[in-house]
Amino acid sequence: MDIMLAYDHSRNSRIALNAVKQMFAHANPTVTLISVIEEPGSSTSAGDDMFNTQYHEQKAGAEAAAAELVAMGFTARVLVAEGDARKMILRATMERKPDVLVMARHSYKPDGNFITRSLDALVEEFDHMTFGSVSAFLARRVQCPLLIVPTHGE
Repeated sequence: MDIMLAYDHSRNSRIALNAVKQMFAHANPTVTLISVIEEPGSSTSAGDDMFNTQYHEQKAGAEAAAAELVAMGFTARVLVAEGDARKMILRATMERKPDVLVMARHSYKPDGNFITRSLDALVEEFDHMTFGSVSAFLARRVQCPLLIVPTHGE
């Protein structure tokens, strides 16, 4: 079995990683962690520095997650892409043809102290009724089964 896991080393992607460990350990799968680093919105040197920092942190996080999988007996590899996450993940599934794509459902729950959570009740309720933009995009276009792991209960 060939699993592709969208992984950006966020809280949500770690939840999806744990789901893969629990759900697929018996299948002895090969897991490809795809980590997409989006282009910075600025073309200044500060934007380049932010991109490079994010690139290295995200790549190191994906490699650490792959090492966790290998330690559990999985076969794992990391694929790093740059650009729009929706398009790059779609492209990777078209090229690699995994048996399943696994990703976390988007939520606004903060990653540690990275951002503050300040949603009103209406926005939070709407979020619970929908997928994130990446998962919604892929749900309509991906040509393999898609497993979206819920993250709100963690």
